[in-house]
Amino acid sequence: MLSLQSISSLIFAYLFLTLSAQAQEPENILFENVRVFDGQSKSLSGPVNVWIEGNKVKSISAAPIPSGEGVTKIQGNGKTLMPGLIDVHVHMTFGALSMREMMSPMLSEGVIMEKVGGGAERMLMRGFTSVRDAGGPIFPLKKGIDQGKLNGPRVWPSGATISQTAGHGDFRTPEEKSRRFFGEPSRAERFNATFIADGRDEVLTAVRENLRFGASQIKLMAGGGTSSAYDPVDVTQYTFDEMRAAVEAAEDWGTYVMVHAYTPRAIRRAIDAGVKCIEHGQLLDKKTLRYAARKKVWLSTQMLVENTPNMDPQRIEKRAPVLEGQARVWPMAKKLKLKLAWGTDFLFEPELNDRQNEFILKLQTWFTNAEILKMVTHDNAELLQLSGLRSPYPGKLGVVEEGALADLILVDGDPLADLSLIANPAEKFVVIMKDGKVYKNTMN
Repeated sequence: MLSLQSISSLIFAYLFLTLSAQAQEPENILFENVRVFDGQSKSLSGPVNVWIEGNKVKSISAAPIPSGEGVTKIQGNGKTLMPGLIDVHVHMTFGALSMREMMSPMLSEGVIMEKVGGGAERMLMRGFTSVRDAGGPIFPLKKGIDQGKLNGPRVWPSGATISQTAGHGDFRTPEEKSRRFFGEPSRAERFNATFIADGRDEVLTAVRENLRFGASQIKLMAGGGTSSAYDPVDVTQYTFDEMRAAVEAAEDWGTYVMVHAYTPRAIRRAIDAGVKCIEHGQLLDKKTLRYAARKKVWLSTQMLVENTPNMDPQRIEKRAPVLEGQARVWPMAKKLKLKLAWGTDFLFEPELNDRQNEFILKLQTWFTNAEILKMVTHDNAELLQLSGLRSPYPGKLGVVEEGALADLILVDGDPLADLSLIANPAEKFVVIMKDGKVYKNTMN
């Protein structure tokens, strides 16, 4: 049976010794006769031409744009050019592997190559050009993508989650003892999945360790969870001083802390400690939502599905109040005008990945098509930029405008009128571009 440390080594080796199929290099590209969803408007533009020079949008014009030799022209024929999709809560490694696969004695390098590397490329082919990884062993994967050894979205990495003992990130098996008392880090810690850190000093070290490796933001576990063994959903995790230490260390590097939490008590403490983004929050009440809005804190939440067939019975029981709460929180948060972001949070259920786009449609209960498209492009991009100078990709994303980075999708149809187009990327996304490079083009 492979150890978690061996798994990490295999992923690293795959990313840096194996070359994937490459996209075209950035070039001058002219989209002719397209209608633009710019990331914010409630309607499409009239027919325009969009000039891409290198990795940026150079110009947008209703008049013809002169082009010389060496220019790739894409005839849009009235199709919709829009920003690439953004998911701000993914787990690129743990979302690609089931828990059974992670612990299986049959786990092999080939499985890891297919699941993790292939999962990143398939996510890009679903039109997700940027993601925020919300915790796990991510740095080798991100480096492989950035160096062109693997196709995948831009990644804003958090690194290992930071958790108290018996917190949501305490993934120890029953026989694994406390590192503090027995001196041995758990397998999950050796795999860079999590840091179990207690007390101000350990929290500071854990935050700084992630920043050392290139984290663009920090993920802290501030409350109980549904997929963890030890902590009930209702518990509050980390003292104010511990949480404040994480915030101070992140702010010293010009970035921010996001926290996993559901309950008003946990979230209020996090806000008071200076946390800038709440992940989940499905058990929030109106009073705490109002407080978050007043403090201009982001709520990055999801629309979870009902329980999947192979889900552990304990997890099903713990998820029940969360599933009930999400139907209340989304409309309350919208009414109170919170800064809202959307993500999927697929974890150890790789069968859900192919439904990533479909989950966007679940927001239609409370939002218009225009509001949804704005959230999964422009608004999610704004959240990514909270990383400030720690953002790994300088430039403007989530919009189609002159000077913005060229992360674009050409959609066969009008997604403002028919949002279901977004849920069919294989057929309806005819061009996918990231950083000015074309990764898919069926218009030839």
